[in-house]
Amino acid sequence: MKFTLSWLKDHLDTDASLDQIVETLTMIGLEVESVDDKSQLKPFVIAKVVSAEQHPDADRLRVLRVDDGSGQLIQVVCGAPNARAGLIGAFAKPGTYIPGTGITLSVGKIRGVESHGMMCSERELQLSDEHNGIIELPEDAPVGQSFAEWAKLDDPVIEIGLTPNRPDCTSVHGIARDLAAAGLGKLKDGTVAPVPGKGVCPVDVVIEAPELCPGFGLRLVRGVKNGPSPKWLQQRLIAIGLRPINALVDITNYITFDRGRPLHVFDAAKVAGNLVIRRAKDGEKILALDGREYALTPENCVIADEKGVESIAGIMGGELSGCDESTTDVLIESALWSPLNIARTGRDLGIITDARYRFERGVDPEFAIPGLELATKMVLNLCGGEPTEIRAVGFKPFEPKVVKFPASEVKRLTGLDVPAEESHAILKRLGFEPLGEGEVVDVKVPSWRPDVDGKADLVEEVMRIHGVNRIEPQPMISKDSVSGKILTTAQIRTRMARRALAVRGMMEAVTWSFISEPQARLFAENRPLIKLANPIAADLSTMRPSLLPGLIAAAKRNGDRGFRDVALCEVAATYEGDRPEDQRRVAAGVRRGTARPEGQGRSWSGNVAPVDVFIAKADALAVLEACGVPAERVQIEAGGPSWYHPGRSGTLKMGPMVLATFGEFHPKLLEEMDVTGPICGFEVFLDAIPEPKARPTRTKPRLDLSPFQAVTRDFAFVVNRKVQAATVMRAAAAADKKLITGVTVFDVFEGEALGAGKKSIAIEVTVQPTDKTLTDEDFEALSKRIVDNVAKQTGGVLRA
Repeated sequence: MKFTLSWLKDHLDTDASLDQIVETLTMIGLEVESVDDKSQLKPFVIAKVVSAEQHPDADRLRVLRVDDGSGQLIQVVCGAPNARAGLIGAFAKPGTYIPGTGITLSVGKIRGVESHGMMCSERELQLSDEHNGIIELPEDAPVGQSFAEWAKLDDPVIEIGLTPNRPDCTSVHGIARDLAAAGLGKLKDGTVAPVPGKGVCPVDVVIEAPELCPGFGLRLVRGVKNGPSPKWLQQRLIAIGLRPINALVDITNYITFDRGRPLHVFDAAKVAGNLVIRRAKDGEKILALDGREYALTPENCVIADEKGVESIAGIMGGELSGCDESTTDVLIESALWSPLNIARTGRDLGIITDARYRFERGVDPEFAIPGLELATKMVLNLCGGEPTEIRAVGFKPFEPKVVKFPASEVKRLTGLDVPAEESHAILKRLGFEPLGEGEVVDVKVPSWRPDVDGKADLVEEVMRIHGVNRIEPQPMISKDSVSGKILTTAQIRTRMARRALAVRGMMEAVTWSFISEPQARLFAENRPLIKLANPIAADLSTMRPSLLPGLIAAAKRNGDRGFRDVALCEVAATYEGDRPEDQRRVAAGVRRGTARPEGQGRSWSGNVAPVDVFIAKADALAVLEACGVPAERVQIEAGGPSWYHPGRSGTLKMGPMVLATFGEFHPKLLEEMDVTGPICGFEVFLDAIPEPKARPTRTKPRLDLSPFQAVTRDFAFVVNRKVQAATVMRAAAAADKKLITGVTVFDVFEGEALGAGKKSIAIEVTVQPTDKTLTDEDFEALSKRIVDNVAKQTGGVLRA
């Protein structure tokens, strides 16, 4: 939002300096982004051409003698066609920076004749695009005086950055209101007196889409004379970056910035019949004022007549009904539009205008008709004419919001100790209306503040006007108690899983949450797929049911680029349904080639073995142990989901709960994904891990070390081939949980000597005495319990 200092003072009676205004604006939340004090124009002075002689070596150049008020005539070589004796214009001495060209003047020779300055055009001073000749000033212009001061071009321009919640400050009047409330002057009366009209406006208005247009005002002014707007109006528009067009259009642009009320003017002679506010028909087009043609949809609101669309409502008018120098009758429109629809239409069509900027934030509904009156007054003053009465359609009485405001909230939320009376006074100066007195009052919100909804918004108003700089720093409150756990169990498990996999040599990857439908089907089994309604690409159309397809694809891409031995992991979400509970937190990983934890690749001491199911199992168990699941309590079952090799995969469970799956991938799956092996992987379902039991203290338990030597005993059992080694291990460990501290498998043998369908599993049992040295009798009794327990649970017999 840009405005000039003199423009601000049209609404604010103040003696404050520019620096005070700038500082106050920032302090009340209207942060100043830039200030142009027009210092670039200060070196230019008013000068008179005393004589103009033909250049001796150039037909189009003249040698001028210029009086700049210094008492000495200055020689200037000039090529302007209007350069002549007696002309008064703007002069720049050597060393002056010319903003229109970006050049700093110096003394130079032009065709052998020295030139000591420049008589300037409007474009060189960035006053307009005119460059056909020197600026011509009236005969009474004071020679030697500052040109910018005389022409009132030294008016500083202030630019503030507005947040979307301050639509009231998209106008100079709104900014002046805030400054007056902050004590920097007095707000001038902005009341607009009605302009009497003669007769009814002959153009009727029909609102077919009231949800998009809550109100529409229209007035016809006959007999206007359109042309260039006055110099003061052009200068203000140029100062804020707008190009003057003609008086009628410039008036609407001026009121848009002056009062935050966008307007539009139609050439009445180019409007056929009555106006209809409706949704655009699919495929309708309009040639807009920016010279571009836009295709419209029923989502867009338009103003149409009998010929078709004349304007994109609230955003931009049409070229065919625009006003020019031939306009004699003009229709002035002031309407209310749906902010959401304006924002969507502007975004869909790619149009950014000052009107859209204000309507999508919310304009003052109570100033729609006064804004039309103000525009009528300016049209009559600048263009003449005779107005009709206003035709107002659809407007409803404004019902202000009422917010309950406890004055104590200011202290609680901001730390500022502001008395209730002062808080109420601040709100009154901003246009709010406190109802009654006391600590808690109801406050009526003015029509120009649609952003205020609750008591915290009112506290913010009091805080910024009272002074954010008055908030004193406060030390942080120190609590004597030890802080409790900050992270949730899910966050802790995610962190620990990532750390455990990194320790095992895996690199973390981040893959897409959506994959192609064929890949999703490979990992969905019988679960339904979650398809995206608007995918960003055809091969990213389905939410992933597993992390493995993304990791396998990443391993393939690495292999295609020469990195065949990779170990990748990811801890993220998978999606097995369209309900919140169907989203699971999973830790997954894949290994390819020889990417084992202990190293990879070829070596003189022997090549590293390729990855296999046991590496995947160890990775999964490492994650579970990091998340607090003891490995000895995990049951291992052969087989897993269909994407694993049926004979080289497994499932980790705790009771009926599946904690993880692992294995080497099925050859058919690798063929479908165009990946070559060896490659294995795993998935650990972090959400399925039981919550740990609450402990009375977070202190680690006491370390008790036995002074007695640990002893190992070996056992070999002949069991059925289908019996798992883990079952034998658990049976042996259960024989005496106090003495037996470890069971490992060190040999598995199958042969004809054992019999058909039989195998031998050899285990090593570690026995750790705690209170005495065990005798031979103790060991014999323990061994008998181990053999009996294994026989009972597996049917195995001790191998002879």
